Amino acid sequence: MSRCWHPDRTGRHPVNAGFMINPPRGTVARSTRVGRVASSDSHEGTLVNITDSVALVSGANRGMGRVYVSELLNRGAARVYAVCRDPRTLDPAHSGDERVVPVSLDITDAHGVAMAAANASDVSLLINNAGSSFIEPVVSGELDRVRREFETHVFGTLNMVRAFAPVLAANGGGAILTMLSALSWVDYYGLGSYTAAKTALWGLNTAIRHELAAQRTQVVGLHVGATDTDMTAGYEIPKVAPEEVVAAALDGVAAGSLEVLFGTEAEEAKKALARTPEQLYPGSVPGTWS
Repeated sequence: MSRCWHPDRTGRHPVNAGFMINPPRGTVARSTRVGRVASSDSHEGTLVNITDSVALVSGANRGMGRVYVSELLNRGAARVYAVCRDPRTLDPAHSGDERVVPVSLDITDAHGVAMAAANASDVSLLINNAGSSFIEPVVSGELDRVRREFETHVFGTLNMVRAFAPVLAANGGGAILTMLSALSWVDYYGLGSYTAAKTALWGLNTAIRHELAAQRTQVVGLHVGATDTDMTAGYEIPKVAPEEVVAAALDGVAAGSLEVLFGTEAEEAKKALARTPEQLYPGSVPGTWS
């Protein structure tokens, strides 16, 4: 992409020109919709006004990330840093918008993330959307794939937060929106690497929220069930519309919420936290084994 800029060559990026942290590495149907529910009390006063905000979206080239970029632009964001490994895979409608700054970045590369933060010093809204879905059993599955699940969801997200927290502080506090899951709270057999990583990310997001309150940074966790993106394309299950999820998430940011639940799957998963392991996973109880 001709607009993609490499910081090693020219220092700070010009406005509306992209920048490249990592070299390109290639790229990696809607059904049942469930109504949206935003949870947690909202608060008077909006930390981040989406209109005229400067946002950064990781995993911006596909699925939820692509929808985030579109919705931010529709709501009048002044600038959107669209982060993915290869900016050539961005939606052409986004790469052609002068408000979109393509950023080539692998979030698991801490050095690259630090460079990105130095060159995107006007960010007021950080959207941690990038993830992976290797979906391996944690005991019998391929350990490298389990580890990569954690590297992306947990340590990649932490790289982003550690690098951009000072940027947000310098810009008045701002907000962080992290893509969690209904599977942060419940496990289904065979999905261990994903559910364990999302559970760890939920705990991480809670710790981040606690630590960044002192700098007035709003930290939002978004929990949702199966969403109609390419990640779930092979599953014949009810799915929610990504456009509706993203709208609810940004509404939650604007309302000052700390947690957004979307749909009945996320609501039921949170209710499951009050149940015992014996109730949730009866097949794991020794007395039931034959």
